[in-house]
Amino acid sequence: MKKQILTIALGTLFLAACGGETKTEEKAPEAPVNEKAPAAPTEKEVVEVTIEANDAMQYDKKVIEVKAGTKVKLTLKNVGQMPVEAMGHNWTLLDQGVDLVAYATAAIAAKDNGYQPADRYADPIIYTKIIGPGESETIEFDAPAPGTYKYLCTFPGHYGQMQGDFIVK
Repeated sequence: MKKQILTIALGTLFLAACGGETKTEEKAPEAPVNEKAPAAPTEKEVVEVTIEANDAMQYDKKVIEVKAGTKVKLTLKNVGQMPVEAMGHNWTLLDQGVDLVAYATAAIAAKDNGYQPADRYADPIIYTKIIGPGESETIEFDAPAPGTYKYLCTFPGHYGQMQGDFIVK
């Protein structure tokens, strides 16, 4: 009988020491997977374009082609030697349907605004500042929708020779 009491006492003591509970490590709940959610954005392809402008009022490229959805990193270099006041250059990309001659004519009176007419702010997609000899400027932008866009230099009198097509495929 003493053995039975001793066995019961030891069993009770053992159970009391364990506390009767089992602790488990808590985990943070996993985020639900949404299969309809769009995939994480991927980095856009970057197309680097360099275009040179010279004292003969010419760009070295008459056509620039890029794919839709790309990021364009365009560098304009003035390789001429004449002072900026006489032969400054910029690169202006016009939106589709903008009359190049009308925009360039309006730009003549916009010297204080870098030859970009303030009242026609919606016409260009993007542009560089006017740069002088030995200078360059780089701009970055997303290629617009597929189509053909005109680009030009808006420095007075330059658009006649300094223009081209920016083609997005």
